[in-house]
Amino acid sequence: MAAPPRSPAPRPLTPVSRILRLCLHALLFGLLALAAGRAVTDSAPRAGWVVAACAVLAAVYAAGVLTPAVHRSQRAGAVWLAGLGAAWATLLVVSPDGLWIAFPLYFLELHLLRLRWGVAAVAVTACAAIGGFLAHAQSGAVSPGAFLGPLLGGAVAAATVLGYQALYRESERRRELIEELIATRAELAAAERDAGILAERERLAREIHDTLAQGLSSIQLLLRAAERSLPQDAPALEHIGRAREAAQENLAEARRFVRALTPPDLEHGSLAAALERLCTAAPGPRVRFCLSGAPRVLPTPYEVALLRIAQSALANVVRHARADRAEITLTFMDASVTLDVVDDGTGFDPSCAPTGEGGFGLPAMRSRAETLGGLFTVESSPGQGTAVAVTLPLPLEAS
Repeated sequence: MAAPPRSPAPRPLTPVSRILRLCLHALLFGLLALAAGRAVTDSAPRAGWVVAACAVLAAVYAAGVLTPAVHRSQRAGAVWLAGLGAAWATLLVVSPDGLWIAFPLYFLELHLLRLRWGVAAVAVTACAAIGGFLAHAQSGAVSPGAFLGPLLGGAVAAATVLGYQALYRESERRRELIEELIATRAELAAAERDAGILAERERLAREIHDTLAQGLSSIQLLLRAAERSLPQDAPALEHIGRAREAAQENLAEARRFVRALTPPDLEHGSLAAALERLCTAAPGPRVRFCLSGAPRVLPTPYEVALLRIAQSALANVVRHARADRAEITLTFMDASVTLDVVDDGTGFDPSCAPTGEGGFGLPAMRSRAETLGGLFTVESSPGQGTAVAVTLPLPLEAS
């Protein structure tokens, strides 16, 4: 018979809440009807006053139930309770049956007022009920039940309301958790979809670069060698020249496909710029980017591999290392390029490292590096931070 606790932005009532409120309304109106009926059927001396007091109390209660401000504002609720209390006190004066109305009033007071004020109001209501009963009781008719009844009723009402409010708060916490889990699941699904798209783009770019582009480049070299080996007046020279031009055009088209399939972070700048943006946007620890050596243009598979390894290593720092600072260093040397990711976190034992999930594990990073003929190393120990390094040999055209 208790309604859920009010909040700054009340949610729509649940079926259980509606049933409890209807039970409270039915209880109060039923008790008022019983008090008025008893006064009329028993021909009480002040039956008219009893019926009038019951009607006034019912009207005040109905007005509060139908007034939205009572449910939104504690001040309005307190004013309504004061009106109910005055009407109830009048009924208590003219009829001992007014004692019954104390029980539904307990629930209203505990629901509409703050906890300490609600408990105080329940105590005052219980004392008024006891006083009203004593005023109407005949000499020698007073029993311990006259005192225990209102007090136990108040205690039961308080336990019921407080228990229901605790259950309601727990239900709200679970509802919020479920909503958060649903939102997180949607975000994870979108992230997995995006990761799948990026992985497929990278795979296609690598396949085109390693097969079509390299094959067309080899065809050009062979055709050029054929041109040099033939006499200047050979009829086949014209056909070889056209074939070499077609191979050149198709090689350029293949390279355009590779550039179009490049990860978005590399579309609008160099690898160094993409790593710097990665450091700036990283949540958690402060991340600094350093560039060493003379930058040079790297093949797309190299840039993709280094960027993905940096993202993976930094993701591990954010999720597991509990670090305060981290640093990403890109170093260009004469025959190689090196990427270092260092943090001052808790560290771990590399021999017992988990394989990770979602492609962010150390084996995935190692596989990327070794696919390009590089070297991948991890240096860490508990409490000493972690250093991840990958070194890729530069291809002849980039060195």
